Amino acid sequence: MTTLAATAALMAGLAGTAMAADYKTGHMTVSDPWARASMGMARAGAAFMTLNNAGSADDTLVSAAADVAKKVELHTHIMANGIMKMRRVEGGIPVPAGGTTMLKPGSYHIMFMGLKAPFREGSSFPLTLNFAKAGPVTVTVEIKSGAAMGHGMKMDMKKSN
Repeated sequence: MTTLAATAALMAGLAGTAMAADYKTGHMTVSDPWARASMGMARAGAAFMTLNNAGSADDTLVSAAADVAKKVELHTHIMANGIMKMRRVEGGIPVPAGGTTMLKPGSYHIMFMGLKAPFREGSSFPLTLNFAKAGPVTVTVEIKSGAAMGHGMKMDMKKSN
C-alpha cells in the first residue's frame, strides 16, 4: 500500500510539472505563460510569464503577436500622482545577461487590446514572442481564474494622447 501511495504522489507531482511548460529559443527560456480570464465582456487582457536569459549578452523582448486580439503590445505600469498607470514600453522589455525578467501583474506584461473573444478560464492560445538576439519563440498561454487584482492599486485605463 505504501508503494501505491508513493506512486500516486509522484504522478500528481508530475502532472503539475507538465502544466508549467518551458519554451526555448537560443539562450532564452520562457516559463509559465498565463493570462487572467476576462471579466464579463472585457475587450482587453494581459499575459504574464518569466523570461530567463542564460546567455552572456543582454537581450530584449521587442514584440509579441497573437491572433486573439486586434492589437498586441508590450506594457508596464508607472506610478503617477498616487495612481498606477499602464503604459506601452518603447524599445522592448530588457532581459539581462544571466538574469531573469518577470512579466507579472502591476509590472511588465503583454497587453491584448480588441479581444476577438473573452479569455475563458481553462482555455489557451498561441503567442509568438520576438527577442532581439534569441529570435522568435511561440508559447502556449494558459488562461487562469479571473480573480480580482487586489494589490490596493487604483488603475487609470484612459487612453493617453
